[in-house]
Amino acid sequence: MDTLILSRIQFGANISFHILFPTITIALGWVLLFFKLRFNATGDDRWMEAYRFWVKVFALSFAMGVVSGITMSFQFGTNWPGFMETVGNIAGPLLAYEVMTAFFLEAVFLGIMLFGASRVPNWLHTLATFLVAFGTMMSAFWIIVLNSWMHTPQGFEMREGVAHATDWFAIIFNPSMPYRFFHMVLASFLTVSFLIAGVSAFRWLIGGRTAGVRVALKTAIYGAALLIPAQILLGDMHGLNTLEHQPQKVAAMEGNWETQSNVPLLLFAIPDDAARENRFEIGIPNLASIILKHSADGVVPGLNDFVTDEGEVLHPRVAPVFWSFRVMVGIGMLMLLVSWGASAMMLRQWRGVEGLPKPMLYALVGMSFSGWLATLAGWYTTEIGRQPWLVQGVLTTKQAVADVPAPMVLTTLIAYLIVYAILLGAYVTVIFFLARRASIGAPLGTSEPRGKHAAPKAVPAE
Repeated sequence: MDTLILSRIQFGANISFHILFPTITIALGWVLLFFKLRFNATGDDRWMEAYRFWVKVFALSFAMGVVSGITMSFQFGTNWPGFMETVGNIAGPLLAYEVMTAFFLEAVFLGIMLFGASRVPNWLHTLATFLVAFGTMMSAFWIIVLNSWMHTPQGFEMREGVAHATDWFAIIFNPSMPYRFFHMVLASFLTVSFLIAGVSAFRWLIGGRTAGVRVALKTAIYGAALLIPAQILLGDMHGLNTLEHQPQKVAAMEGNWETQSNVPLLLFAIPDDAARENRFEIGIPNLASIILKHSADGVVPGLNDFVTDEGEVLHPRVAPVFWSFRVMVGIGMLMLLVSWGASAMMLRQWRGVEGLPKPMLYALVGMSFSGWLATLAGWYTTEIGRQPWLVQGVLTTKQAVADVPAPMVLTTLIAYLIVYAILLGAYVTVIFFLARRASIGAPLGTSEPRGKHAAPKAVPAE
């Protein structure tokens, strides 16, 4: 493999590892705020019990996200110098806005959130929790702004091969930004919902049946059941926006080679880029046209429209986009089935968590990190689907890559993969270690309500 392919794999590996942790912290901060506000409103200590456990997971995830994010900025210089040379006038300020509006908030108030529960007034601790949650959301906002602009660039002009901003409002609120931002936010909340549900189900199975576990499990299951239909609807809207601005990506997602009507929705196929056809197709007639054009006669663009007369291919490799999209959709359907099934079991005769049979609890444990898989599959769909462009219509990936020896990139890639495998294993192990330590020997039953204005216990419990 040459430098370009290795650099793409390395960047993909780095950001695949990094994105796991912001996906948790973006939503978990708001869930912690919900727990804290419920404690403030009711004085019921079960909400604070849930807060004390999950704030540890937040701290661990936040630290992993910060450390893994550092390597991302290095790669703009080491692997992709052409990116900043061409669009640095736009990418640089957007990244700076993230630091100014997000990192400062998180750095100032994270310590109060983690260690100040018994040292500062309750209102200040609640405010710190809100500001940290708001900071994580602002961080996501600016990153999504930059990423969306790379897909649907506007508000700039090229001067001597360099992009210069002409309208920052158009840059920030580019055509795909609202869809990507809310799609990512909902993905984060679903990831956290299934993480909380899975870990809480694990605690329940090993005997940690406290009131805090019960309320966290119920909140997560009901939250997932409400959010997954909204995510499906928003995903459809995002797909229609992509069809308008990046039709070649949608053609790859559907495995559609010829522009035509009555396009089937392929459930299975093996795309062959060399032969420019699919093998072993299994599909539902007309359904792709109905979904994308709301009519069986709707014309769906084909991949063959994105090949120049000179034979240059201006669409991505089909198989990775085709299959990653189906993995994302498949996991989403499984999320819908599990969350609705668990909700129905809990609502049956108002039995609550006690109404969940062991098979469902084990299913929730197995779904603990399903949000990660869906997020990565969706990210691969949208980012590989942009190829060969790094900035759509402005800069190709090949133009931006550094001129460094391939063995050097391969060496660092292997080192990254080894370190990331160790860290990821340690992260998952620590979460379930915390769950087991908090559950073994925990008393059954509910926690006694406490006064509304009583000072909560110190957050870093052990």
